Amino acid sequence: MKTTIKKLDKSQIEIIGTIEAKEFEGYETKTLEIIGQEKEITGFRKGKAPTNIVKENIGEMELLEQMAEQALQENYFKILEENKIDAIGHPQISITKIGKGSDLEFKIITATLPEMKLPDYKKIAKEENKRNGNKKEIAVDETEVEKVINDLRKMRAEQNRPPHEHKEGETAEEHAKAHAEIKEEDWPELNDDFAKSFGEFKNVAELKEKIKANLKIEKETEQKDKSRLAIVEEIIKQTEGEIPEILIKSETDKMLFRLEGDITNAGLDFKSYLEKIGKKEEDLRNEWKQDAEKRAKLQMIINLISQKENLKPTEEEIEKEVAEIMQVYKEADITRAKAYVEQVLGNEKVFKFLEEQ
Repeated sequence: MKTTIKKLDKSQIEIIGTIEAKEFEGYETKTLEIIGQEKEITGFRKGKAPTNIVKENIGEMELLEQMAEQALQENYFKILEENKIDAIGHPQISITKIGKGSDLEFKIITATLPEMKLPDYKKIAKEENKRNGNKKEIAVDETEVEKVINDLRKMRAEQNRPPHEHKEGETAEEHAKAHAEIKEEDWPELNDDFAKSFGEFKNVAELKEKIKANLKIEKETEQKDKSRLAIVEEIIKQTEGEIPEILIKSETDKMLFRLEGDITNAGLDFKSYLEKIGKKEEDLRNEWKQDAEKRAKLQMIINLISQKENLKPTEEEIEKEVAEIMQVYKEADITRAKAYVEQVLGNEKVFKFLEEQ
């Protein structure tokens, strides 16, 4: 077999190859055996017909095409291994010449893992952490707690307001009064009974303590997200490398899948939703392409940092998370669940590593 390999844009390569006639003919017996396992031939049980009988019952071009399929399936991986090609996704394979007694010529286009040149991500993380103060102590003051308390009192007053029935002849003034905002003096009193109505709280002090803790968690999460976003934005900006279209498509597939899930869970038909907003799936993909490319690039960066810093999650960590998912989603595919968990845990380890710089 002879091959020539040419680099294309967007981390793709083109493989032009020739399998010489003698080598190609060697796939005939194996291909006939495979065809014989599936083809129904009169007078023989399925899979029991001799290869010469199978050959008589199949067209020449069909046989050649299936021989080509077998030859390329086998040789594609040899080409990748011998040339140290890190291919991703499904290759586009086309036969350029085929015939009895002649060489088999073919062309393969496949995406490869992009060559990414990472910047000094530790330095970037350190600078962004310092700039965004991700290690700054988070404080919650009493005015913030009081605001939440007042929001709860107002909400409970709204819930306890009797429903208003519109009456014939009702004036605009009467309608406005019935729907007016409830005044603070009419909100429920802040006391231990009020606190108990929101859960297992013994008194107002416990309710306030829980609100304070929740506000602190919210602020910490907000600070962490802000810091992470600043770090990755700068790393993405300084990272060199093209992203293959197949990875961009994969990200838009995920975005489309999430949107469809959200629309369906809301009790709506996805096709009807698209018609209502006057768009097709392809329109959404085009709108999301830039964001999808950014996401794909970020995932490649995270994978590279994970490899360099040995930040892979352990099997125990993965199995624990998968078990929890399978308990909730009993019909889920365990292989897909494991792949999802491995990526999420791996990403989290990289983010924590960058936060600690």
